[in-house]
Amino acid sequence: MSVDLPVLSPKDFASDQEIRWCPRCGDYSILAQMKKVLPTLGIPREKFVFVSGIGCSSRFPYYMDTYGFHSIHGRAPAVASGVKVSRPDLQVWVITGDGDALSIGGNHLMHAIRRNLNINIILFNNQIYGLTKGQYSPTSPLGARTKSTPYGSVDNPLSPLSVAIGSEATFVARSVDVDIKHLTMVLERAAQHRGTSFVEVYQDCNVFNSGAFSYATKKDTKADNVVYLEHGKPLVFGKNREKGIRVSEMSRPEVVELGNGISEDDLLFHDEQAVEPSLAFLLARMRYPEFPEPMGIFRDVERPVYEEEVSRQLEAVMEQKGEGDLEALFNSGDTWTVE
Repeated sequence: MSVDLPVLSPKDFASDQEIRWCPRCGDYSILAQMKKVLPTLGIPREKFVFVSGIGCSSRFPYYMDTYGFHSIHGRAPAVASGVKVSRPDLQVWVITGDGDALSIGGNHLMHAIRRNLNINIILFNNQIYGLTKGQYSPTSPLGARTKSTPYGSVDNPLSPLSVAIGSEATFVARSVDVDIKHLTMVLERAAQHRGTSFVEVYQDCNVFNSGAFSYATKKDTKADNVVYLEHGKPLVFGKNREKGIRVSEMSRPEVVELGNGISEDDLLFHDEQAVEPSLAFLLARMRYPEFPEPMGIFRDVERPVYEEEVSRQLEAVMEQKGEGDLEALFNSGDTWTVE
């Protein structure tokens, strides 16, 4: 017998907690788009779980009227893994930041991705430690002057998308906090994917790193600095769509002007479904100002889902050996008594 689910709205996902982010923080927009997306998924509200670590973004579960865990620094993927394996029926979202996920949490992030759990990981990247008041993070650019690098950072920054693709993520995407329609589309696609969805969101910390992504958000510059990825279509950008990305004979991307013998057919065509991750990795390495930065779905492929494989294995063992006896297990093998 089918059961009609109640029609939900964004307000149904808003908790009664006071939102305590700085005014004009990019987190507000990400929260708003999430509340828009969830009612469209046809999933009961009690089936959602939000898991976070530590950082400004990690307040997210308080502001969603769903189940949630505000866990410990860097361990959100581990907590989410336990939730998903024990309750595969739940839709699990991991909310994390560039510091939380890529420093102390790097190991947990990598292994959650490679296992391909059916969870959604949203990484807010503001290239700074905001909650602890402005130290440089794993994604801060070379030369960044912060409270912990007053003379400029000499650390080579991590690329979140490169880490995800290198860990064999089956869904990889990027958007930016103020591009509302695009961010909504990316979150919808992430929710619909079977397997680990990894989404990097460029998020402005207007207090400690204001304008870090202005090149990708300002109306008068973003057309020349951003290229939107569309499956099966060439990489074209520019205010008049007069430029494109071509792959040279050395398999390196290069910016070209359309016309004078160069047409869209000569450009790189995007294939988000390519099993081989080389194209996605190439795109992830395109960085401003040398290249326009890609936005959209980098990769969307299928692979066995971890919790389903675990469940299948358990069922097979139980069918062969029975349900087992915990007491017998405790007393099996080498045992001894301490007087």
